[in-house]
Amino acid sequence: MVRTIATNTSVDREALIDFLRCRHKMVLLTPRADGGMQGSPVTAGVDSEGRVVISTYPERAKAANVARHGKASVVVLSDDFGGPWVQVDGDAELLTLPDALDPLVEYFRSISGEHPDWDEYRRAMQDQGKALIRITPTRWSPVATGGFPARLA
Repeated sequence: MVRTIATNTSVDREALIDFLRCRHKMVLLTPRADGGMQGSPVTAGVDSEGRVVISTYPERAKAANVARHGKASVVVLSDDFGGPWVQVDGDAELLTLPDALDPLVEYFRSISGEHPDWDEYRRAMQDQGKALIRITPTRWSPVATGGFPARLA
């Protein structure tokens, strides 16, 4: 039986952002008021400044946690669950309307490209009262893959 050997590849910020841009499935981790962690599966993108961006509602626990603590982490997964992943920690901010509107457009573009009607999209974001979490990476793990340790190869 061929064994897959686990890998850990250190990357600089530029390589990290390149890795993140094509991956949109993440688990967001935010600190709760009691010091515990709250996890949320999210769809995320990367904005033009290399920040991880996540659309949310201001009433969600993740939004309150970010507003309270200004910190968050994401575990970034590949489409293939067994594919490479990375954890990114950073300074986080919550943008609410009207300040969130243009960043929400950039969020959409970073994941899905162009919208057929940007005016309609902006109206929908306003009608839904959407917000945006932005995480500026301050540290990250190596890009990793699972598998056996090299000693078992």
